[in-house]
Amino acid sequence: MFDNLSDRLEATFTKLSGQATINEVNIGIAMRDIKRALISADVNYKVVKKFVEEVRAKSLGEGVVKSVSPAQMIVKIVNDELVELMGGEHKPLDLNGSRIPAVVMVAGLQGSGKTTFCAKLARRLKKNGRHPLLVAADVYRPAAVEQLKTLGGQVDVPVYAIDEQDALKVALEGVEEARKTARDVVIVDTAGRLQVDEAMMVEAETLKEKLGPDEILFVVDAMIGQEAVNTAKIFNERLDFDGVVLTKLDGDARGGAALSIKQVVDKPIKFMSVGEKPDDLDLFYPDRMAQRILGMGDIVSFVEKAQETLDLEKTQEMQSRLLKNEFDLNDFYDQLQQLKKMGSIQGLVEMVPGLNKMIPKQDLEGLDFGPIEAIICSMTKDEKHRPEIINGSRRQRIARGSGTSVQDVNMLLKQFKEMKKMMGSVTRMTKSGRKIMPQNLNLDKLLKK
Repeated sequence: MFDNLSDRLEATFTKLSGQATINEVNIGIAMRDIKRALISADVNYKVVKKFVEEVRAKSLGEGVVKSVSPAQMIVKIVNDELVELMGGEHKPLDLNGSRIPAVVMVAGLQGSGKTTFCAKLARRLKKNGRHPLLVAADVYRPAAVEQLKTLGGQVDVPVYAIDEQDALKVALEGVEEARKTARDVVIVDTAGRLQVDEAMMVEAETLKEKLGPDEILFVVDAMIGQEAVNTAKIFNERLDFDGVVLTKLDGDARGGAALSIKQVVDKPIKFMSVGEKPDDLDLFYPDRMAQRILGMGDIVSFVEKAQETLDLEKTQEMQSRLLKNEFDLNDFYDQLQQLKKMGSIQGLVEMVPGLNKMIPKQDLEGLDFGPIEAIICSMTKDEKHRPEIINGSRRQRIARGSGTSVQDVNMLLKQFKEMKKMMGSVTRMTKSGRKIMPQNLNLDKLLKK
């Protein structure tokens, strides 16, 4: 996400780092580079022009702090302007009206990830104590209803559907079903459009009029760049939606839609989808996203995600075992399972300040925990607890049982031994108040097999 833009902005700031003062010349060069970086990221040209003008004016204004370096000052100004560009502050979903159930209407083009988002939203609301009902009002695409039923089963949320091609009837009956079954939120999945189709737009307008939804969310695929912004503009003119959901951000290295859409339609981005799993849905915070674009990470989101997904009791138990030097392959396996719950490894790395610079992106692509899990699962209870007893014949048996090679087993055991040693050092030095820089672990070769 935003990889190319981040790299180009970093190169611009690096050029400024050797400058003693801010002046018209070096700011002019920096603004030219930033402008090119934003355009290459597929940001709307008018948005780019306004953004660069604002940064230039503030960089040369009277409020510039003379005691800091040009690079530091520009980073601060660019960060502030990026935050403003993406909406300033997080705008939450507003479901606190007096009506029960609250109604969320979801609209968007076909293929944007709309139906998947509905299930992810239901999952998030359920985790927050709500009782959602999914309503299959996409009555034209043959597989849409079945897809929603499947996704609803995965997140353990009921789906209301009837065998009729009348979206309004389905939606209204769905709301009534929610009242009968004590569901406090209805999420209506409307028909996706292959393009901005007049008949479909009229149907969406009718749904809005009759349902009176508390929130209308427009789902857009970030991968389609400027077309996402153009589509959002047309939908907003007809529906006056309340917020935007950006999907497939994990696959978009440019990010132009995220930087353009708020300025073009003047509606906040409320959610971003960064993967295919039910939990791969994050709230959109402009300030945190600006920090990630500038390579500063997003440690707040990282901690929040950890708190949501990690088993605190297991984590504390693991820390205790580390202190006693009892950390074994069972603990390692448990940690892998918890890590997988937190989402994509690349997304997690981007959140930790500086870590994305320590671990090249190519080392994260195609990572697969499968071989490691298979090797550990092929061990006996005693072998997991005491890896040092695993001799040559045991390694051959484990390799056969896991569908891997003896070399793979050797690599895992070697890396686990090094990791355990490093973790013990970190734990001891943390207790003594000293700090150390952990060594790079090289599990990527095994992960990528």
